[in-house]
Amino acid sequence: MEFQRRTVWVEERVGRPRMADPVRAAAVRAVLITAVALVQAVTDAVLAMGHSWLSAPLLLTTVLTSVIATWAVLDVWVTRQVWNQRNGVVSSPSSAARTLRRERRRARRAARRAGPRTAAPRRRHQPRHLGV
Repeated sequence: MEFQRRTVWVEERVGRPRMADPVRAAAVRAVLITAVALVQAVTDAVLAMGHSWLSAPLLLTTVLTSVIATWAVLDVWVTRQVWNQRNGVVSSPSSAARTLRRERRRARRAARRAGPRTAAPRRRHQPRHLGV
């Protein structure tokens, strides 16, 4: 009888690449803060049903934590946008911008192959604020 070695961890390809480290860190922070806010809200509801005096201070901290959780979720969105701007985004093949760039590149190459062009005289920029 032959035994096959089975591993505990199996690597599988996923449909999309993993998040960038700063975005992942912001997402983990947001999830933790949101979890704390939800636990506080449930605890406050239980204390309010029991007519406890602790319900009022906990309500104030729950509202504050909810605001912070909202801020944390917005931080995930902003961090993702900033990361995409700085490091680029993988454009899809159907991207309109990519198609336009490709057409302009082909036109430039065709113009270069056609030979040297006669340059039109350049106009000098005249600032309007000088009244000229």
